[in-house]
Amino acid sequence: MLFSGLAVATTGVAVSGGVAFSSEGPDAVTAALSTADLRPSDDPTVVRDRTIGASRGDRREDVDAAKALVLAQDSGGQFTRTEELATGDPRDIARAMLIEYGWSQDQFGCLDSLWSHESGWDPRAANPYSGAYGIPQALPGSKMATAGADWQYNPETQIRWGLGYIQARYGSPCGAWGHSQSTGWY
Repeated sequence: MLFSGLAVATTGVAVSGGVAFSSEGPDAVTAALSTADLRPSDDPTVVRDRTIGASRGDRREDVDAAKALVLAQDSGGQFTRTEELATGDPRDIARAMLIEYGWSQDQFGCLDSLWSHESGWDPRAANPYSGAYGIPQALPGSKMATAGADWQYNPETQIRWGLGYIQARYGSPCGAWGHSQSTGWY
């Protein structure tokens, strides 16, 4: 503290919170700051001397060249989310999609009960009496076309439509399951 007080007394300038103050007015502050040597010192004992490291910008050309090479390739085994989900177990697809609708995994038990009862999770399940179709048993099944043209066989498309229907009509899978238990349908 003694040294910093001595420095302020000698120069007549104090810097606090990024603002310079001087008892001699703003012109004295400007003059003191403009004449200050802020460059690193050659003396290794000077505290303000810091090693200057390479910045991210210094490595940019190498990264950009590598990125350009990868992006220029025609193949690379990329998969869309739909392809990945559509090939899996419908229950796993539904579990993965719950969060998209704002639900936690605790809603899955209700959804599993509901759709096990409705279709046994079979994307080709058809009710011969009502015409309901697919995992969510949409009536008519063609309603699911709003979620994708592949609604007749793609479990992800059917689940996406079914979760949207549940969200709009019942708020959650547990709300839909509760309604189904009390009325026999949802």
